[in-house]
Amino acid sequence: MIVWFKQLLAAFGFWFLWMICLVYFIQGFRSFVWTAVSYQMKDMLNLSPSASQLVFSVAFFPWSIKPLYGILSDCIPIRGRKRIPYLIISTILSFFPWLILGLKSSMRSSSGPLMIFLTVQNLGSAMADVVVDAMIAEAVRSERASFAGDLQSMSWLAMAFGGICGSLLGGFALTNLQIETIFLLFSVLPTIQLLSCGLVEEDSIGIKVLPELGGLGSSHRQDSNGSISDSDISSIKKSRSSTTRRKKSRNSKMQKFITTRSETLQKDSSLAAQWFQSLKSAIYSLCHAFKQPIILRPMTWFFLAHVTVPNLSTVMFYYQTEFLHLDASFLGTSRVVGWLGLMVGTFIFNRFLKGMKLRRLLMSAHVGLAILSLLDIALVSRLNVSFGLSDKLTVMCGSALADAVNQFKFMPFLIISGQLCPPGIEGTLFALFMSINNLGTTLGSFLGAGLASMLNISSSSFDNLLLGIFVQVICIFIPIGFLFLIPKDATGITA
Repeated sequence: MIVWFKQLLAAFGFWFLWMICLVYFIQGFRSFVWTAVSYQMKDMLNLSPSASQLVFSVAFFPWSIKPLYGILSDCIPIRGRKRIPYLIISTILSFFPWLILGLKSSMRSSSGPLMIFLTVQNLGSAMADVVVDAMIAEAVRSERASFAGDLQSMSWLAMAFGGICGSLLGGFALTNLQIETIFLLFSVLPTIQLLSCGLVEEDSIGIKVLPELGGLGSSHRQDSNGSISDSDISSIKKSRSSTTRRKKSRNSKMQKFITTRSETLQKDSSLAAQWFQSLKSAIYSLCHAFKQPIILRPMTWFFLAHVTVPNLSTVMFYYQTEFLHLDASFLGTSRVVGWLGLMVGTFIFNRFLKGMKLRRLLMSAHVGLAILSLLDIALVSRLNVSFGLSDKLTVMCGSALADAVNQFKFMPFLIISGQLCPPGIEGTLFALFMSINNLGTTLGSFLGAGLASMLNISSSSFDNLLLGIFVQVICIFIPIGFLFLIPKDATGITA
């Protein structure tokens, strides 16, 4: 392990690795503060489960337009650099919402302002995610290509470690601290990220800022009566030649200024035209690649796999806290078990399931998710008590196993995405794939919020929650009917 890390240090440098690990750690550590957001909406704003889920769905929408950030970063450099300036912007967007929500009670006491600030914060986080992915892609070019898998593994480890720390500390913080204090504490991490941006070097791509030219004016005086005395004739004759030279000099400077200004405007116009052409070319290449059936069909399936299944996670959070009275520290611990389930799921896939046909693997994952939903049914119907299973054990097992099975579903998505990306637009197209996945999740949350509202599920009434879970179980089987969209012979090894 130490030798491996030393090799990465020698290849990329400490500050680059520090930035990559820091950004991914913060992405995982977000569970620390988002648990507090859930309690803020439930306890302080007294929002219904469907209203809370709606707020979350809107707030996480920026993750569904990730290609936009990638295209902007690729095509429109800022002061000659394409990554660090955008990383700075994204970090500022991530930092200020938590600072304002922590300091201004009025901003966190109303669902409207809260949703706006949470959306801005997610905009910054999503942009940082895209920029860091692009930095990794650029760093492993040519002679360092062999380190691509190592950087990705390090990124996932940092995010998993951040998730575990955030889940453990989040529950403890909610028990011992005020929610506004939690917001302010989390803002420390974006501050560290912002300061770290200045420690990562990025090469200029050749854009230069021309200095402004000034001081080219002169004042002219005229005698009040217009007459010239004989005594001045001699001095005038003597100064005439120098005046002529000054005029020539002024004319030369003015001509130089006009020429330089014209060149500057031409360069600005040319630069804007280049940016427009670059944006146009990137969007055209993206659309041309995506509309190919070999790409469009599997991405359609992953989108349908999310959008056809109503997400009731927020409703279950309300049920666990309001009806079962599970405390925040336990829910934080259950999320840690979920992170461990993700890691175990990744290990099992890489060790035993790589050679399995992806159609079969995805079908098995959905059947597994339907079976695990029986734990939610047992929890809501109280059958777990009849069988001697405590609520905490049922919730913890369901969290860990569901996250592990979801990883079996996510790994094929990553594999197909990597196999389908054509050379030249890998980063942007992969961001598009991730956005489709995120958009499907967001729309699934909207669907879950609509289902909860239609069934009149509230924080004080969970009579129809069991019916909602049965509807969810039925919907889990819908994507299985569309598995023909996945390439028939695709596996975790070859497409």
